[in-house]
Amino acid sequence: MASPPTLSGVMRDPVVRFLALGAFGYLAWYLLYELWIHPQGWLDAAVIDLLIQHSGATLEALGYTLIPEPPNAENIRTIGVQGGHLLWIGDPCNGVGLFAVFSLFILAFPGPWRHKAWYIPLGLLSIHLINVLRIVALCIVVTIDYELLNFNHDYTFYVIVYGWVFLLWWAWVRSFSRRTA
Repeated sequence: MASPPTLSGVMRDPVVRFLALGAFGYLAWYLLYELWIHPQGWLDAAVIDLLIQHSGATLEALGYTLIPEPPNAENIRTIGVQGGHLLWIGDPCNGVGLFAVFSLFILAFPGPWRHKAWYIPLGLLSIHLINVLRIVALCIVVTIDYELLNFNHDYTFYVIVYGWVFLLWWAWVRSFSRRTA
């Protein structure tokens, strides 16, 4: 009769190890974010400020004129172009949660640490840039037809942004997870 598997034996299974590390990491991130980081507001505000700056610069480079920021803009967090409407960028839309999930996935999945050290920051930058392009596109969409905003925000760009994160994960698994050095 076979003896029951021990905890250390079960943790040697790469799938179980990945799921356990991922679940523990996500729980730790969730508690840290919800109990300390989000109430303080500094991280979300900083990322949203960067999104507004980068999206605004991209829109201006494309020839659009930005709607002037209203008074107390640092608390309002909006961006828009002439002929459209201001878009409000909320904390759930700033990408911070995606940054955490992406990083945790790479950290929990097997692969050499020397590659994780550059892949995670590069991945975070690319996720931020995809989010900038999403905001730029939404600003342009509302100049065409405001009714298109909700569909594109809720569906089109979810598929694009989450699809990009999936491609980053896939590239990691395909290119680096099997390497040991």
